[in-house]
Amino acid sequence: MKNFVLIPGPWMGAWAWEPVARRLRGHGHRVHAVTLPGLTTAEADVADVGLETHVGHVLATIERDDLRDVIVVGHSYSGIVAGLVADRARDRVAHTVFVEAFLPHDGKSMLHAFPERLRAEELRLIAANNGRWPAPDASVVADGQGLSRRQAGWLARRFVGHPGRTVAESAVLTRPLAQQRATYVMCSMEHFGGRVSADVSAMRTAPTWDFRTIDTGHWPMVSAPGHLAALLDQVAARHS
Repeated sequence: MKNFVLIPGPWMGAWAWEPVARRLRGHGHRVHAVTLPGLTTAEADVADVGLETHVGHVLATIERDDLRDVIVVGHSYSGIVAGLVADRARDRVAHTVFVEAFLPHDGKSMLHAFPERLRAEELRLIAANNGRWPAPDASVVADGQGLSRRQAGWLARRFVGHPGRTVAESAVLTRPLAQQRATYVMCSMEHFGGRVSADVSAMRTAPTWDFRTIDTGHWPMVSAPGHLAALLDQVAARHS
């Protein structure tokens, strides 16, 4: 049995993980899905919510519940949060799972993964939306991602604008990311010809990293929760 801490990607709360959490509990694991600060309602003031706010919230959850031998799972944006949590709580985190996720890099923000022109456009959108990174609509969510129209609509209706500072602020790591014990989960519909970003590909040479693939799109907790839960259970068994 492992302690799983599931961190949702941008615009989402703990609700997004429920289909996976239910299955993991069925496998005998303890599961803690979190809703990050600023993502409970669209009306919340996010002026003071930065990347460290999100990292601190997850660390406080681990400390409060005295969790040990933890597998921290981060999706999309929250790969950065998960990686930083593992960096800060080495005595409690046994393994990190990055699900189609951005990776933390010391001195760089999530938006540094974007081309400069797109990064500038996203920052303008955040400024124009009261400090929130606007959520995509259902057509964008569904596009080539293995979701039904109903699933895409369900996601889009529940999305909340994401606190913009968290994607614009730089990460601070205390040791090289390659030293973490980690699994990277690729969703095949996101990668034409299996290509991934250079920083993710570079981790293939890290001896404590392994790579897995699910034949679905960017939102596997919705489009393929059974496959994702089974993979996470395998990760837990492998790293017991």
